[in-house]
Parts: sequence; C-alpha cells; structure tokens
Amino acid sequence: MSVAVITHNRRDELLRTLDRLAALPERPRVLVTDNASADGTAEAVARLHPEVTLLRPGANLGALGRNLAARHLTTRYVAFCDDDTWWEPGSLRAAADLLDAHPTVAAVTARIVVEPAGTEDPIVAELRDSPVPGPPPGEPALPGPPLGSFLAAATVLRTDAFRAAGGFSPRLWLGGEEELLAADLMTRGWWLVFCPELTIHHAASPARDATRRRTDGIRNTLWFTWLRRPAGPALRRTLHLLRTVPRDRATARALGAALAGLPWLVRERRVVPPEVERRLRALEHAQRHSTARRYIG
Repeated sequence: MSVAVITHNRRDELLRTLDRLAALPERPRVLVTDNASADGTAEAVARLHPEVTLLRPGANLGALGRNLAARHLTTRYVAFCDDDTWWEPGSLRAAADLLDAHPTVAAVTARIVVEPAGTEDPIVAELRDSPVPGPPPGEPALPGPPLGSFLAAATVLRTDAFRAAGGFSPRLWLGGEEELLAADLMTRGWWLVFCPELTIHHAASPARDATRRRTDGIRNTLWFTWLRRPAGPALRRTLHLLRTVPRDRATARALGAALAGLPWLVRERRVVPPEVERRLRALEHAQRHSTARRYIG
C-alpha cells in the first residue's frame, strides 16, 4: 500500500496530514505531489518528512498530480488523500484485505469523519444507502454497497486498474474529476464500493477557492455527461443542471468553458455500455435529492 497526496499552498495542513500518516501502523510509502506551492510547502516537507517521496512538477497539475504519483508506485494498491484528510489507523490494512478478497473490485471508498467535531460527513449516508444496483445472481458478492463514482480523497484503488483506465483526465483538472474515471473503470468491468469499515478524517482547509471549484465542477459535470452518457440521459441531465445551478458569473464562465470544449468532446465521446448507464442513472436520481456536497478537497 502507498498513499498519494496532492497539495497546493496548504503547508500547515499537509504537515499535519503527513504527521498522521507517518504514525500509521501500516507504515505505507507516502508520495506528495506539490502543485507549485508558493508557501514553502516543498521545503518544509523535505526538512520535516525526508521519508516522503516529494514530486515537484513545477506547475499546478490539479488531479493530474495523482497520476504523476502513480507513475512512481510499486505497490499493488494506492490510497489517495488530500492535504486536509488522513487515514485512520488500521483502515489501509483493511482496505488491502478487502481488495485481496474481492478481485472484481477496483476501488473502496471510506467513511468520512469531519473534524474537529468527529461527526460523519452528510455524504456518508448517501454512500451507505447507495441505490446503484449490484452484481446479478451468481456473480461474487461485494464487500459493501456498490457505487457509481467515488471520492478521490477517501478511496483506495488498485494501481493497475487506475493506470489501465488512464487515471484522471488532463481535460478536467480538478472538481468532480472522479466521475469520468469511475465510468471508465466500470466500463472495464470493475466494481466500486463503499466500505464503512474504513475511515478517513477530514478537517476542511480554509485555503480554498470555492468559486473556481464550483465553476470547474459545473464544467466537468457537463463534459463528463456528454463524453459518456447516451444522448437522451445527457440532455436530461444538462437541462436539470441548467435549472438548478445559480445564475451568476461563475455559472456563465462554466457554461462558456463547457461549450468551448465541444470540438474535442465530439472527437472523444465514447458512450458507456448499458449496464454501466443503468448504474449512472440510479446514482443521478439519488443526487438530484442530495443536500451533501460533492467534493471534499
């Protein structure tokens, strides 16, 4: 097991996370991709955590920082976390045991505990009650509720499955980037599951650009929808999104960016098979009634 962390200008939060990871009984190898921080993050990591593999691409790669870390992995499994999340002792071993025992599962997502209150993130209830249909009778049972996507900052994946599916798309950068990778994993025959036996802690960093995250999230939702969904469901999801997002400048920028991607969307569009679309429809229906936030980065 290895742990891959991406960070950008969150030195103090990252150092706290690295302290927690260094104390884990599993003693995983930890890789940090510093996405061009300007607050001394890389220097602090090199000084205080010399055991960490520090990657400095010289630019803010967003989610692609995880792809960069994956190129350096030699372990069968990789646990992702953000600079403001950390794994609970024993959870990485439990994740590896689950993946060892269930060869059709590519990703296991953990229960998220919000700190300092120690309460479950509201999205945990949705993960636990996932409406996504499971395997048909006769196929191996899953170790938890099947999911139609995952939360990158709280998930352990098979390294070879992650690489074979192409990792995170360079088009999406950051913000809902999991949907596309999840669909591609499922298209390759993999299952994604929620495992409440695993726990990750999240102490949300105040250092975040919420407006840009929402802009990129809307754009990426539209791009994913038209890259992988059939025309009818894609149109319905687009219309629902347009009816429900705020009518402000951030949304206008998101829609403009989404439209600008139309030429490459047409070239790269590959509709998922029917069994995967069935899972995505079930997930979409549940998300329409959701009050939980989609991203925890």
